[in-house]
Amino acid sequence: MKVTKEKAAEHRAAIVRAASRMFRERGFGGVGVAEITHEAGLTHGGFYGHFASKDALAAEACTQAFAGGHAKVMAGAPHDDLAAYLDHYLSPRHRDRCADGCPMAAYGSDVARQDKRVQARFTEGTERFVAALVERLPGAGEGKTGARRARAIAILSGMVGGLTLARATAKSDPRLSAEILESVRAQLTRLAGEAGLARPHAQFSD
Repeated sequence: MKVTKEKAAEHRAAIVRAASRMFRERGFGGVGVAEITHEAGLTHGGFYGHFASKDALAAEACTQAFAGGHAKVMAGAPHDDLAAYLDHYLSPRHRDRCADGCPMAAYGSDVARQDKRVQARFTEGTERFVAALVERLPGAGEGKTGARRARAIAILSGMVGGLTLARATAKSDPRLSAEILESVRAQLTRLAGEAGLARPHAQFSD
């Protein structure tokens, strides 16, 4: 039976969603095409009707993973939600939810070994995060863009590094993992608020 264009688009989207979750949870090399298509509710045989290779799928899955995180950091009014975002990002809940969490923490150590297309999508996503954080820092639109960008890069690096370490130590030393989250969150909130960021009331949902 011939599949309609609409149904084919639904199948493709389902594969990308499944790959985005599974790659974040298990790494690019930790899951195969057959497992991804099965998770998407499809058969393995139809995969190559949608993607030329697993690398092509990985690139698209990477883009989708970044889109969700970018939407969260851009939500709400400028400046007043960055501290709340840090609370969300550096939390036990986010630490324990790799499959739908930050792609930078999930992919970071793995992406350098991937296809150039995957690396390019990862770089594009990271750049968008930096730009979003710049817009959330106090003083946006008032000059000193270079200084705000440097601070945004430092904050983002601390976020990703802190979450990565917290995940790596969570099972063997839960107390250390919690301490990492708390300490990094406090220091980055202070760094973000050096120009007078007020504590927010915004909430972020998963």
